Amino acid sequence: MDWSNWLAEQQLARQKGNLQRNRFAYSGRQGSILSVGESQFINFSSNDYLGLAGHPALSQSLAESAAVNGVGSGASHLVCGHSEIHQQLEAALAAFVGAERVLLLSSGYMANIGLPQALTSRDDLILSDRLNHASLIDGIRLSRAKKRRFRHCDIEHAQLQAEQQKFSRCLVVTDGVFSMDGDIAPIQELRLLSNKNNGLLLVDDAHGLGVVGSGGRGSLYASTAGGEFIDFESVLLMGTLGKAFGCYGAFVAGNANLIEHISQSCRSYIYTTAPPPAIAACALSALELVKQGELTKNLHTNIQYFVSQAKAYDLPILTSSSAIQVLLVGDNIRVMNLSNMLRDKGFLVGAIRPPTVPEGTARLRITLSSTHKVEQIDRLLIELRKAMDDEL
Repeated sequence: MDWSNWLAEQQLARQKGNLQRNRFAYSGRQGSILSVGESQFINFSSNDYLGLAGHPALSQSLAESAAVNGVGSGASHLVCGHSEIHQQLEAALAAFVGAERVLLLSSGYMANIGLPQALTSRDDLILSDRLNHASLIDGIRLSRAKKRRFRHCDIEHAQLQAEQQKFSRCLVVTDGVFSMDGDIAPIQELRLLSNKNNGLLLVDDAHGLGVVGSGGRGSLYASTAGGEFIDFESVLLMGTLGKAFGCYGAFVAGNANLIEHISQSCRSYIYTTAPPPAIAACALSALELVKQGELTKNLHTNIQYFVSQAKAYDLPILTSSSAIQVLLVGDNIRVMNLSNMLRDKGFLVGAIRPPTVPEGTARLRITLSSTHKVEQIDRLLIELRKAMDDEL
């Protein structure tokens, strides 16, 4: 089959399965209100959990830094692309999460692609939660280690997988907040599992940083009753700056020896251009706003209100205390119908279908922001209940 016929066949298969994804262009700032053409929509589909993507303080920091430091960094961090503002951001992030050292990377995907390769060899074992993000799955595939998946958040199954293998060291890999379910990983139990197996726990906290845990410091702090500090000797944290922080980029946090090793061996850090200095300045401003605590507090007020009202409307949402609230639908056609019905009423809500989620588990993924108003949440719930009743 030639390329043209193959592409046509692939396109037809996506259309028949209701799996075609279509993008749209918005104008102006990202936020809880999004302008698309001549229309405005209440946005419940963004990962901008704290409303920082369009915050004027971040715009000002970006502009001021670009005027001084230019636009591009010019090279990779290890050549001549590592600026003073990068260094300041790494130090500030390390202090925020309580780690000895932080390393900046271009994106969460780049971090997750490179970390499994940098941390393991052929004699090692990687244990991965079955519902981990696609970037972690891809990074694990690229590593030379033995690979085993365990049932979602199932510690006993993970230990059973370890007992069936011979290995030198073990890397346990998990999302902190799972991006398509909104639930939080059992971090403490996973840490004990990794310690038992001469291991290291790698936590992708893209959707937890700034959202959950004491002071918005993420899933590591959400996993303890008092929100106390977690020992980074056995944990490596990956956090992103493009979601709750409203900017772009990512970082890994851990003990100094581990971070130094990653800086010398992680291919997706070594062989790519450093993020623009102005973006680092922007992230520093975002961090200061996160540390003030009001944005995270407002977000949690909205989360609690949404959950309580969703139950009052008898909406079958999954259990989640994060900004990701999920209404499991199952059928691809039905979830698209619901999403389109909401869009007709002025709401943007993501219809998540395979291969992002397993077959038969299509869902509406409703994401909350600190900038959503109670009235907007009420209107969404009313229209969602109507749409579900009309669609049946």
